Amino acid sequence: MVDRSAEPWYPTAAYLYALHLDDLALAWEYLRRHPDYRLDWLRRHRRPQAAQDAAHRWGLRLLEDPVLDVRDAHPAWLPGHAAVVQLYPDADPPLDAAVFAFWHIPGHKQLLHDGKGLALIARSPGRCVRFVLAPGLEDGMAVAYAHRGGAAAPVHGHLPSSDMADTKPRPTLAALLELHTLQALDAALAGASLREIAEGLFGADAVAADWHADGDLRARVRRLVRRGDALMRGGYRRLAQLAPLEKGRFAADAKRP
Repeated sequence: MVDRSAEPWYPTAAYLYALHLDDLALAWEYLRRHPDYRLDWLRRHRRPQAAQDAAHRWGLRLLEDPVLDVRDAHPAWLPGHAAVVQLYPDADPPLDAAVFAFWHIPGHKQLLHDGKGLALIARSPGRCVRFVLAPGLEDGMAVAYAHRGGAAAPVHGHLPSSDMADTKPRPTLAALLELHTLQALDAALAGASLREIAEGLFGADAVAADWHADGDLRARVRRLVRRGDALMRGGYRRLAQLAPLEKGRFAADAKRP
């Protein structure tokens, strides 16, 4: 058996950042692993208009470097995600109006232009809040916010709530599932067998004790690989709240999501 322990996907510690990702961040993690997306990125300088079309096909305004994980990447998704709160100067604020206070927003802040407007991402352990800033909004201004149905709104009187900085003592089962799915997907893309993937995820001792042809451990690893492949090949669109591609669309490139 090939020794996989030195390969990048093997140490689970390398995926711990996945425990604190929201749906948009997870969507990027799955998309950036798609071989055809990576090919579009490499070809982007040859035909700029084709690169723009490709970005829209993947659900992005612009192609982003797939080498960068979500801690360094700034994927500009097409609009529509309910988690993004839109901030505007309040033209007729009440006395207790919420105020836009950039430096009081908890967490690590990233301010970027996504090709259409100014966006703000604030990350703290277990939380990620995303804003779109309207032109003319400045620090200290009274602010009004808009959000699509189902999104959490800022607490009245300040923006955003200080509970953004709360930490979670233990990762949720859903977060652990995403960590294991990403690790299993990377291992499968690297050519690892199901047994080798199991050793990376759960340890050689667990595999030695419980690996059987019809065992639960083998079935679990198989499900993780299938789940990761499905999310990479189009399932990420659900996480990013993008419409699924119509059947027959882009038929010339059947492998694309």
